[in-house]
Amino acid sequence: MAITQTQKPTREWPLLILALALVCAICIPLWQWSSAGQSGGDEWSRWTPERLGRLLLGPEQIACYCCFTWGVFILGGRYLELRRQRRAFHLGLLPTDEGIRILPEDARPLTRKLDQVTRSRPFILANMIRLALAKYAVTRSSQDVSNTVRVQAEVDQGRLVTSMATVHYLAWAIPSLGFLGTVRGLSGGLGMAGKVNDKNALQDFIREATGHLTVAFDCTLVALVLSLGIMFLIHSMQRDEEALVIDCQQYCLEHLVNRLYDLEPVHQ
Repeated sequence: MAITQTQKPTREWPLLILALALVCAICIPLWQWSSAGQSGGDEWSRWTPERLGRLLLGPEQIACYCCFTWGVFILGGRYLELRRQRRAFHLGLLPTDEGIRILPEDARPLTRKLDQVTRSRPFILANMIRLALAKYAVTRSSQDVSNTVRVQAEVDQGRLVTSMATVHYLAWAIPSLGFLGTVRGLSGGLGMAGKVNDKNALQDFIREATGHLTVAFDCTLVALVLSLGIMFLIHSMQRDEEALVIDCQQYCLEHLVNRLYDLEPVHQ
């Protein structure tokens, strides 16, 4: 049995290619500019092109930029899908006039109207209403319809959470890449300890070791900043998606479940 789609799938791999192209188009010219700035030129401050290049354009930093940009593209696609899902509330999927009651005989006509309005476009709200009406046409019980709405809301919520797996991995990978650069810088600095043979080489050793330590902490700084940004976007998107499912459930309760006519009274 095929699973009914309630949202458009996010095209993650094309977005990865777009993210790689965008990051390379920006970072490669900047890297070339910072490398050219190493020779000559008056320093106006400590933040020379060479220093900015070491801070922002190391291999680990560029990998972090790719992960961050890919994640932002995925979240942007989900945001557009969220706005599209929100438009379902304005399509008139159910009668909202005061005092209207829905009989079991109305379930089939309402379902046909629902299909005509949505034009087979996937909507979480439309799918929830369709399943509830189908249940009501069979059981004629508002309690069964309420349970159907609740279960379908849990299914949609679980599907939304599962589809965030790639973005969650990217949010975990960004600080990991930063720590990888930290380890590389520290190992490079410590690996030079045995190369000091005389006092004349001490100054060169200190300069090179400081450069390795700078690389280590620069990678961590950039990765943590990007991680903070993408985690904020993830939590914001999860909040909005959970609110969407809750609003769909509330809409069904107000305009469907509470308007159903029970032919048989519920015995307690």
